[in-house]
Amino acid sequence: IRAGMKEEFLHFIWKYGLYDRDKLLDNEGNQITVLHPGEYNRDSGPDFFNARIISGGTIWAGNIEIHTMSSHFDIHGHQHDPMFDNIILHVVAKNDRKIFNSRGEEILTTELCFEEAIYDKYLSLVNNPFAIACHEELAAYSPVLLRNWIDALIIERLEAKSGHIESLLVKTGNDWEETFYNVLARYFGFRVNTGPFEMLARALPVKIIRRHSDNRFQVEALLYGTAGMLSEGLFRDAINDTYYRDLIREYKILSSKYSLQPLHGWIWKFARLRPANFPTIRISQLAGMLSGPEGLFSKIIEIRDIDSLRTLFGVKASSYWDDHYTFGTARNGKTKKTGEKSADIIIINAVVPVLYVYGKQRAQAEYSERAVSLLEQTEYEDNSVIRDWCETGISIVTALESQALLQLRDCYCRKRRCLDCRVGFSLLSSGKKFKEQDELILEP
Repeated sequence: IRAGMKEEFLHFIWKYGLYDRDKLLDNEGNQITVLHPGEYNRDSGPDFFNARIISGGTIWAGNIEIHTMSSHFDIHGHQHDPMFDNIILHVVAKNDRKIFNSRGEEILTTELCFEEAIYDKYLSLVNNPFAIACHEELAAYSPVLLRNWIDALIIERLEAKSGHIESLLVKTGNDWEETFYNVLARYFGFRVNTGPFEMLARALPVKIIRRHSDNRFQVEALLYGTAGMLSEGLFRDAINDTYYRDLIREYKILSSKYSLQPLHGWIWKFARLRPANFPTIRISQLAGMLSGPEGLFSKIIEIRDIDSLRTLFGVKASSYWDDHYTFGTARNGKTKKTGEKSADIIIINAVVPVLYVYGKQRAQAEYSERAVSLLEQTEYEDNSVIRDWCETGISIVTALESQALLQLRDCYCRKRRCLDCRVGFSLLSSGKKFKEQDELILEP
Protein backbone atom coordinates (compact mmCIF):
# COMPACT_ATOMS: atom_id res chain seq x y z
CA ILE A 1 0.00 0.00 0.00
CA ARG A 2 1.30 3.45 -0.94
CA ALA A 3 1.51 6.25 1.63
CA GLY A 4 -1.44 8.63 1.51
CA MET A 5 -3.62 6.41 -0.66
CA LYS A 6 -7.27 7.41 -0.41
CA GLU A 7 -10.33 5.21 -0.43
CA GLU A 8 -11.82 7.19 -3.31
CA PHE A 9 -9.03 5.88 -5.54
CA LEU A 10 -9.85 2.30 -4.56
CA HIS A 11 -13.54 3.03 -5.25
CA PHE A 12 -12.52 4.08 -8.75
CA ILE A 13 -10.42 0.94 -9.32
CA TRP A 14 -13.25 -1.30 -8.10
CA LYS A 15 -16.04 0.51 -9.97
CA TYR A 16 -14.31 0.28 -13.34
CA GLY A 17 -12.64 -3.09 -12.86
CA LEU A 18 -9.10 -1.72 -13.25
CA TYR A 19 -7.62 -4.41 -11.01
CA ASP A 20 -5.90 -7.70 -11.77
CA ARG A 21 -8.84 -10.09 -11.84
CA ASP A 22 -6.62 -13.15 -11.66
CA LYS A 23 -5.34 -12.02 -8.27
CA LEU A 24 -8.75 -11.33 -6.74
CA LEU A 25 -8.72 -14.08 -4.10
CA ASP A 26 -10.81 -14.85 -1.03
CA ASN A 27 -9.56 -15.59 2.50
CA GLU A 28 -8.69 -19.16 1.54
CA GLY A 29 -6.97 -18.26 -1.74
CA ASN A 30 -9.92 -19.15 -3.98
CA GLN A 31 -10.64 -17.11 -7.10
CA ILE A 32 -13.37 -14.45 -6.81
CA THR A 33 -15.38 -13.60 -9.93
CA VAL A 34 -17.20 -10.26 -9.99
CA LEU A 35 -20.53 -10.49 -11.83
CA HIS A 36 -21.51 -6.91 -10.94
CA PRO A 37 -19.49 -4.43 -8.83
CA GLY A 38 -22.64 -2.89 -7.35
CA GLU A 39 -24.18 0.57 -7.37
CA TYR A 40 -21.88 3.30 -6.08
CA ASN A 41 -23.13 4.88 -2.85
CA ARG A 42 -21.86 8.36 -1.86
CA ASP A 43 -24.03 8.55 1.27
CA SER A 44 -23.69 6.74 4.59
CA GLY A 45 -23.56 2.96 4.60
CA PRO A 46 -21.62 0.49 2.45
CA ASP A 47 -19.74 1.86 -0.56
CA PHE A 48 -21.50 -0.29 -3.17
CA PHE A 49 -25.01 -1.74 -3.02
CA ASN A 50 -26.43 -4.82 -4.74
CA ALA A 51 -23.18 -6.36 -5.95
CA ARG A 52 -22.94 -9.94 -7.18
CA ILE A 53 -19.87 -12.16 -6.93
CA ILE A 54 -18.94 -15.83 -7.16
CA SER A 55 -16.76 -17.20 -4.38
CA GLY A 56 -16.19 -20.88 -3.51
CA GLY A 57 -18.60 -21.90 -6.25
CA THR A 58 -21.46 -19.92 -4.69
CA ILE A 59 -23.11 -16.78 -6.09
CA TRP A 60 -23.35 -14.07 -3.43
CA ALA A 61 -25.51 -10.94 -3.64
CA GLY A 62 -25.12 -8.02 -1.27
CA ASN A 63 -22.98 -5.00 -0.50
CA ILE A 64 -19.30 -4.10 -0.85
CA GLU A 65 -17.24 -2.07 1.62
CA ILE A 66 -13.85 -0.63 0.67
CA HIS A 67 -10.95 0.54 2.87
CA THR A 68 -7.25 1.08 2.34
CA MET A 69 -6.60 -1.37 5.22
CA SER A 70 -8.96 -4.03 6.55
CA SER A 71 -8.43 -2.82 10.14
CA HIS A 72 -10.16 0.44 9.20
CA PHE A 73 -13.44 -1.49 9.24
CA ASP A 74 -13.12 -1.70 13.04
CA ILE A 75 -11.60 1.76 13.40
CA HIS A 76 -14.71 3.21 11.74
CA GLY A 77 -16.96 1.23 14.07
CA HIS A 78 -18.63 -0.85 11.37
CA GLN A 79 -18.27 -4.06 13.43
CA HIS A 80 -21.05 -2.74 15.71
CA ASP A 81 -23.33 -1.43 12.95
CA PRO A 82 -26.05 -3.81 11.59
CA MET A 83 -26.07 -1.70 8.40
CA PHE A 84 -22.85 -3.50 7.48
CA ASP A 85 -24.09 -7.02 8.19
CA ASN A 86 -24.97 -7.59 4.54
CA ILE A 87 -21.37 -7.08 3.38
CA ILE A 88 -20.47 -9.93 1.02
CA LEU A 89 -16.94 -8.67 0.33
CA HIS A 90 -14.51 -6.30 2.03
CA VAL A 91 -12.15 -4.85 -0.59
CA VAL A 92 -8.84 -3.43 0.63
CA ALA A 93 -5.37 -2.40 -0.51
CA LYS A 94 -3.85 -4.26 2.45
CA ASN A 95 -5.44 -7.07 4.46
CA ASP A 96 -3.90 -6.58 7.88
CA ARG A 97 -6.63 -8.05 10.10
CA LYS A 98 -9.62 -10.38 10.04
CA ILE A 99 -12.89 -8.49 10.44
CA PHE A 100 -16.32 -9.51 11.72
CA ASN A 101 -19.81 -8.05 11.46
CA SER A 102 -22.12 -7.21 14.38
CA ARG A 103 -23.30 -10.85 14.47
CA GLY A 104 -19.71 -12.05 14.96
CA GLU A 105 -19.45 -13.53 11.45
CA GLU A 106 -16.16 -13.17 9.60
CA ILE A 107 -16.42 -11.03 6.46
CA LEU A 108 -14.80 -12.19 3.25
CA THR A 109 -11.86 -9.87 2.49
CA THR A 110 -9.77 -9.47 -0.66
CA GLU A 111 -6.83 -7.32 -1.65
CA LEU A 112 -7.00 -5.28 -4.87
CA CYS A 113 -3.96 -5.62 -7.12
CA PHE A 114 -3.54 -2.97 -9.83
CA GLU A 115 -0.83 -1.38 -11.92
CA GLU A 116 1.28 1.13 -9.99
CA ALA A 117 1.27 3.32 -13.09
CA ILE A 118 -2.45 4.03 -12.60
CA TYR A 119 -1.86 5.37 -9.10
CA ASP A 120 1.16 7.35 -10.26
CA LYS A 121 -0.94 8.93 -12.98
CA TYR A 122 -3.65 9.75 -10.47
CA LEU A 123 -1.13 11.49 -8.22
CA SER A 124 0.28 13.43 -11.16
CA LEU A 125 -3.22 14.78 -11.88
CA VAL A 126 -4.35 15.69 -8.36
CA ASN A 127 -0.98 17.30 -7.52
CA ASN A 128 -0.63 19.18 -10.79
CA PRO A 129 -0.12 22.91 -10.04
CA PHE A 130 -2.10 24.03 -13.10
CA ALA A 131 -5.81 24.86 -12.81
CA ILE A 132 -6.60 22.26 -15.49
CA ALA A 133 -4.56 19.24 -14.44
CA CYS A 134 -4.70 17.47 -17.79
CA HIS A 135 -4.12 20.60 -19.90
CA GLU A 136 -1.17 19.07 -21.78
CA GLU A 137 -3.15 16.00 -22.85
CA LEU A 138 -6.54 17.44 -23.76
CA ALA A 139 -5.64 18.23 -27.37
CA ALA A 140 -5.23 14.50 -28.05
CA TYR A 141 -8.49 13.55 -26.33
CA SER A 142 -11.22 12.20 -28.58
CA PRO A 143 -13.46 15.07 -29.85
CA VAL A 144 -16.44 12.71 -29.90
CA LEU A 145 -15.94 11.66 -26.28
CA LEU A 146 -15.37 15.26 -25.24
CA ARG A 147 -18.59 16.32 -26.96
CA ASN A 148 -20.51 13.60 -25.11
CA TRP A 149 -19.01 14.81 -21.82
CA ILE A 150 -19.92 18.43 -22.66
CA ASP A 151 -23.52 17.40 -23.37
CA ALA A 152 -23.71 15.71 -19.98
CA LEU A 153 -22.04 18.62 -18.18
CA ILE A 154 -24.48 21.23 -19.52
CA ILE A 155 -27.42 19.28 -18.13
CA GLU A 156 -25.54 18.88 -14.86
CA ARG A 157 -25.00 22.65 -14.72
CA LEU A 158 -28.64 23.42 -15.45
CA GLU A 159 -29.74 20.90 -12.82
CA ALA A 160 -27.37 22.54 -10.31
CA LYS A 161 -28.94 25.93 -10.98
CA SER A 162 -32.44 24.46 -10.77
CA GLY A 163 -32.34 24.14 -6.98
CA HIS A 164 -32.05 27.90 -6.43
CA ILE A 165 -34.80 28.64 -8.96
CA GLU A 166 -37.14 26.02 -7.52
CA SER A 167 -36.58 27.49 -4.05
CA LEU A 168 -37.46 30.96 -5.36
CA LEU A 169 -40.55 29.53 -7.02
CA VAL A 170 -41.78 28.18 -3.69
CA LYS A 171 -41.10 31.51 -1.95
CA THR A 172 -43.02 33.42 -4.62
CA GLY A 173 -46.03 31.10 -4.49
CA ASN A 174 -45.30 29.58 -7.91
CA ASP A 175 -45.27 33.02 -9.53
CA TRP A 176 -43.05 32.68 -12.61
CA GLU A 177 -42.91 36.44 -13.27
CA GLU A 178 -41.70 37.09 -9.73
CA THR A 179 -39.24 34.22 -9.89
CA PHE A 180 -37.74 35.35 -13.16
CA TYR A 181 -37.54 38.95 -11.92
CA ASN A 182 -35.48 37.78 -8.93
CA VAL A 183 -33.11 35.76 -11.10
CA LEU A 184 -32.84 38.58 -13.64
CA ALA A 185 -31.99 41.11 -10.93
CA ARG A 186 -29.23 38.86 -9.62
CA TYR A 187 -27.42 38.90 -12.95
CA PHE A 188 -28.26 42.50 -13.77
CA GLY A 189 -25.67 43.48 -11.20
CA PHE A 190 -22.95 41.93 -13.39
CA ARG A 191 -21.00 40.60 -10.36
CA VAL A 192 -20.03 43.92 -8.76
CA ASN A 193 -23.60 44.83 -7.77
CA THR A 194 -25.11 41.36 -7.66
CA GLY A 195 -25.93 41.61 -3.94
CA PRO A 196 -27.61 45.04 -4.09
CA PHE A 197 -29.73 44.05 -7.09
CA GLU A 198 -30.87 40.87 -5.31
CA MET A 199 -31.80 42.94 -2.27
CA LEU A 200 -33.70 45.39 -4.48
CA ALA A 201 -35.75 42.56 -6.05
CA ARG A 202 -36.68 41.26 -2.60
CA ALA A 203 -37.60 44.74 -1.32
CA LEU A 204 -39.69 45.64 -4.38
CA PRO A 205 -41.87 42.77 -5.68
CA VAL A 206 -42.54 42.76 -9.40
CA LYS A 207 -46.28 42.61 -8.75
CA ILE A 208 -46.04 46.21 -7.50
CA ILE A 209 -44.05 47.23 -10.57
CA ARG A 210 -46.63 45.54 -12.83
CA ARG A 211 -49.35 47.86 -11.49
CA HIS A 212 -47.42 50.79 -12.95
CA SER A 213 -45.80 49.10 -15.94
CA ASP A 214 -47.62 51.42 -18.37
CA ASN A 215 -45.76 54.39 -16.85
CA ARG A 216 -41.98 54.04 -17.12
CA PHE A 217 -41.32 57.10 -14.97
CA GLN A 218 -43.24 55.54 -12.09
CA VAL A 219 -41.36 52.26 -12.56
CA GLU A 220 -38.09 54.18 -12.36
CA ALA A 221 -39.27 56.03 -9.26
CA LEU A 222 -40.12 52.72 -7.60
CA LEU A 223 -36.76 51.18 -8.47
CA TYR A 224 -34.53 54.18 -7.68
CA GLY A 225 -36.43 54.96 -4.49
CA THR A 226 -36.42 51.41 -3.13
CA ALA A 227 -32.75 51.12 -4.13
CA GLY A 228 -32.06 54.01 -1.73
CA MET A 229 -30.69 56.21 -4.51
CA LEU A 230 -33.15 58.99 -3.74
CA SER A 231 -31.97 59.32 -0.15
CA GLU A 232 -30.90 62.78 0.97
CA GLY A 233 -27.17 63.43 0.68
CA LEU A 234 -26.34 60.50 -1.60
CA PHE A 235 -26.04 62.62 -4.76
CA ARG A 236 -25.27 66.12 -3.52
CA ASP A 237 -25.04 67.61 -7.02
CA ALA A 238 -28.62 66.52 -7.74
CA ILE A 239 -30.34 68.83 -5.27
CA ASN A 240 -31.41 71.22 -8.05
CA ASP A 241 -31.94 68.51 -10.67
CA THR A 242 -35.55 68.56 -11.89
CA TYR A 243 -35.64 64.87 -12.87
CA TYR A 244 -34.18 63.84 -9.53
CA ARG A 245 -36.66 65.96 -7.55
CA ASP A 246 -39.56 64.59 -9.59
CA LEU A 247 -38.43 61.03 -8.81
CA ILE A 248 -38.30 61.84 -5.09
CA ARG A 249 -41.77 63.34 -5.17
CA GLU A 250 -43.21 60.36 -7.04
CA TYR A 251 -41.53 57.82 -4.77
CA LYS A 252 -42.90 59.46 -1.63
CA ILE A 253 -46.40 58.86 -2.94
CA LEU A 254 -45.74 55.30 -4.12
CA SER A 255 -43.72 54.18 -1.08
CA SER A 256 -46.51 55.41 1.20
CA LYS A 257 -49.10 53.56 -0.87
CA TYR A 258 -47.18 50.25 -0.77
CA SER A 259 -45.36 50.66 2.58
CA LEU A 260 -41.97 50.28 0.85
CA GLN A 261 -38.74 50.44 2.84
CA PRO A 262 -35.75 51.73 0.82
CA LEU A 263 -32.36 50.06 0.98
CA HIS A 264 -29.32 51.98 2.14
CA GLY A 265 -28.08 53.87 -0.89
CA TRP A 266 -24.44 53.40 0.04
CA ILE A 267 -24.55 49.67 -0.75
CA TRP A 268 -24.25 50.39 -4.47
CA LYS A 269 -20.77 50.21 -5.95
CA PHE A 270 -19.46 52.58 -8.61
CA ALA A 271 -15.70 52.17 -8.15
CA ARG A 272 -13.76 50.34 -10.87
CA LEU A 273 -16.81 50.19 -13.13
CA ARG A 274 -17.06 51.66 -16.59
CA PRO A 275 -19.59 54.53 -16.41
CA ALA A 276 -21.92 52.66 -18.79
CA ASN A 277 -22.16 49.91 -16.12
CA PHE A 278 -22.99 52.25 -13.22
CA PRO A 279 -26.00 50.97 -11.26
CA THR A 280 -27.81 54.24 -11.99
CA ILE A 281 -27.75 53.33 -15.69
CA ARG A 282 -28.55 49.66 -15.12
CA ILE A 283 -31.62 50.45 -13.00
CA SER A 284 -33.05 52.64 -15.77
CA GLN A 285 -32.47 49.84 -18.27
CA LEU A 286 -34.16 47.37 -15.92
CA ALA A 287 -37.11 49.75 -15.66
CA GLY A 288 -37.35 49.71 -19.46
CA MET A 289 -37.46 45.91 -19.50
CA LEU A 290 -40.17 45.79 -16.84
CA SER A 291 -42.35 48.45 -18.48
CA GLY A 292 -45.06 47.53 -20.95
CA PRO A 293 -48.43 45.77 -21.00
CA GLU A 294 -47.13 42.19 -20.81
CA GLY A 295 -45.00 40.49 -18.15
CA LEU A 296 -41.36 39.92 -19.08
CA PHE A 297 -41.41 36.15 -18.57
CA SER A 298 -44.65 35.85 -20.52
CA LYS A 299 -42.80 37.35 -23.48
CA ILE A 300 -39.82 35.03 -22.99
CA ILE A 301 -41.77 31.78 -23.15
CA GLU A 302 -43.15 32.81 -26.55
CA ILE A 303 -39.74 33.65 -28.06
CA ARG A 304 -37.88 30.90 -29.89
CA ASP A 305 -34.84 32.59 -31.40
CA ILE A 306 -31.83 34.33 -29.92
CA ASP A 307 -32.15 37.54 -31.95
CA SER A 308 -35.65 38.25 -30.62
CA LEU A 309 -34.41 37.73 -27.09
CA ARG A 310 -31.51 40.10 -27.64
CA THR A 311 -33.99 42.69 -28.90
CA LEU A 312 -36.13 42.16 -25.79
CA PHE A 313 -33.16 42.84 -23.51
CA GLY A 314 -31.56 45.51 -25.69
CA VAL A 315 -33.27 48.34 -23.82
CA LYS A 316 -32.22 52.00 -23.66
CA ALA A 317 -31.92 53.91 -20.42
CA SER A 318 -34.33 56.86 -20.28
CA SER A 319 -33.32 60.05 -22.13
CA TYR A 320 -32.08 61.73 -18.93
CA TRP A 321 -29.13 59.35 -18.98
CA ASP A 322 -28.07 60.37 -22.49
CA ASP A 323 -25.91 63.03 -20.87
CA HIS A 324 -25.65 61.71 -17.29
CA TYR A 325 -24.01 58.77 -15.52
CA THR A 326 -25.03 59.80 -12.00
CA PHE A 327 -27.79 62.07 -10.76
CA GLY A 328 -27.11 65.80 -11.07
CA THR A 329 -23.80 65.65 -12.96
CA ALA A 330 -24.16 66.32 -16.69
CA ARG A 331 -21.50 64.88 -19.01
CA ASN A 332 -21.10 64.56 -22.73
CA GLY A 333 -22.35 61.09 -23.40
CA LYS A 334 -24.54 58.96 -25.63
CA THR A 335 -27.58 56.74 -25.54
CA LYS A 336 -27.12 54.06 -22.88
CA LYS A 337 -28.42 50.81 -24.33
CA THR A 338 -27.93 47.28 -23.07
CA GLY A 339 -25.36 45.84 -25.48
CA GLU A 340 -25.44 42.46 -27.14
CA LYS A 341 -22.84 41.00 -24.76
CA SER A 342 -24.84 42.17 -21.74
CA ALA A 343 -28.00 40.72 -23.26
CA ASP A 344 -26.19 37.42 -23.81
CA ILE A 345 -25.10 37.33 -20.15
CA ILE A 346 -28.74 37.74 -19.13
CA ILE A 347 -29.88 35.05 -21.57
CA ILE A 348 -27.21 32.57 -20.44
CA ASN A 349 -27.60 33.11 -16.70
CA ALA A 350 -31.26 34.07 -16.26
CA VAL A 351 -33.41 33.13 -19.25
CA VAL A 352 -31.93 29.68 -19.95
CA PRO A 353 -32.00 28.30 -16.36
CA VAL A 354 -35.52 29.57 -15.62
CA LEU A 355 -36.85 28.32 -18.97
CA TYR A 356 -35.22 24.93 -18.27
CA VAL A 357 -36.92 24.68 -14.87
CA TYR A 358 -40.22 25.90 -16.35
CA GLY A 359 -40.16 22.95 -18.75
CA LYS A 360 -39.34 20.50 -15.93
CA GLN A 361 -42.01 21.83 -13.58
CA ARG A 362 -44.73 21.75 -16.21
CA ALA A 363 -43.55 18.45 -17.75
CA GLN A 364 -43.22 20.20 -21.10
CA ALA A 365 -39.87 19.13 -22.47
CA GLU A 366 -40.00 21.59 -25.39
CA TYR A 367 -39.18 24.49 -23.02
CA SER A 368 -36.20 22.70 -21.47
CA GLU A 369 -34.99 21.74 -24.94
CA ARG A 370 -35.42 25.34 -26.09
CA ALA A 371 -33.27 26.47 -23.15
CA VAL A 372 -30.42 24.22 -24.31
CA SER A 373 -30.97 25.34 -27.92
CA LEU A 374 -30.58 29.00 -26.87
CA LEU A 375 -27.15 28.20 -25.48
CA GLU A 376 -26.22 26.70 -28.84
CA GLN A 377 -27.30 29.96 -30.54
CA THR A 378 -25.33 32.20 -28.15
CA GLU A 379 -21.65 33.02 -28.48
CA TYR A 380 -19.39 31.76 -25.71
CA GLU A 381 -18.37 34.05 -22.84
CA ASP A 382 -14.96 35.67 -22.86
CA ASN A 383 -13.42 35.32 -19.40
CA SER A 384 -10.21 34.03 -17.85
CA VAL A 385 -11.59 30.53 -17.23
CA ILE A 386 -12.69 30.07 -20.84
CA ARG A 387 -9.38 31.48 -22.10
CA ASP A 388 -7.62 28.81 -20.03
CA TRP A 389 -9.67 26.14 -21.80
CA CYS A 390 -8.91 27.65 -25.20
CA GLU A 391 -5.20 27.41 -24.45
CA THR A 392 -5.54 23.63 -24.09
CA GLY A 393 -6.52 23.42 -27.74
CA ILE A 394 -10.24 22.82 -27.19
CA SER A 395 -12.45 24.50 -29.79
CA ILE A 396 -15.15 26.62 -28.12
CA VAL A 397 -17.83 28.24 -30.26
CA THR A 398 -21.08 28.49 -28.31
CA ALA A 399 -22.26 29.24 -24.80
CA LEU A 400 -23.31 25.60 -24.44
CA GLU A 401 -19.65 24.61 -24.62
CA SER A 402 -18.40 27.44 -22.41
CA GLN A 403 -21.05 26.80 -19.75
CA ALA A 404 -20.23 23.09 -19.75
CA LEU A 405 -16.53 23.85 -19.38
CA LEU A 406 -17.26 26.26 -16.54
CA GLN A 407 -19.06 23.39 -14.83
CA LEU A 408 -16.10 21.11 -15.47
CA ARG A 409 -13.64 23.66 -14.06
CA ASP A 410 -15.73 24.62 -11.00
CA CYS A 411 -16.98 21.18 -9.96
CA TYR A 412 -14.23 18.84 -11.14
CA CYS A 413 -10.91 20.55 -11.92
CA ARG A 414 -10.87 22.91 -8.93
CA LYS A 415 -11.78 20.07 -6.57
CA ARG A 416 -9.46 17.64 -8.35
CA ARG A 417 -12.33 15.23 -8.94
CA CYS A 418 -10.36 13.59 -11.75
CA LEU A 419 -11.77 10.19 -10.78
CA ASP A 420 -15.30 11.43 -11.53
CA CYS A 421 -14.34 13.12 -14.80
CA ARG A 422 -14.67 11.26 -18.09
CA VAL A 423 -11.41 12.76 -19.30
CA GLY A 424 -9.69 11.71 -16.08
CA PHE A 425 -11.08 8.20 -16.39
CA SER A 426 -9.79 7.94 -19.96
CA LEU A 427 -6.31 9.10 -18.95
CA LEU A 428 -6.14 6.74 -15.99
CA SER A 429 -7.38 3.70 -17.87
CA SER A 430 -5.68 4.30 -21.21
CA GLY A 431 -2.64 2.11 -20.53
CA LYS A 432 -0.21 4.80 -21.65
CA LYS A 433 3.28 5.05 -20.19
CA PHE A 434 3.11 7.36 -17.22
CA LYS A 435 5.69 9.56 -15.47
CA GLU A 436 8.33 8.09 -13.23
CA GLN A 437 7.57 8.12 -9.51
CA ASP A 438 10.40 10.51 -8.64
CA GLU A 439 8.80 13.15 -10.90
CA LEU A 440 5.62 13.22 -8.82
CA ILE A 441 4.60 15.28 -5.80
CA LEU A 442 3.16 12.71 -3.42
CA GLU A 443 0.03 13.47 -1.46
CA PRO A 444 0.56 14.25 2.24
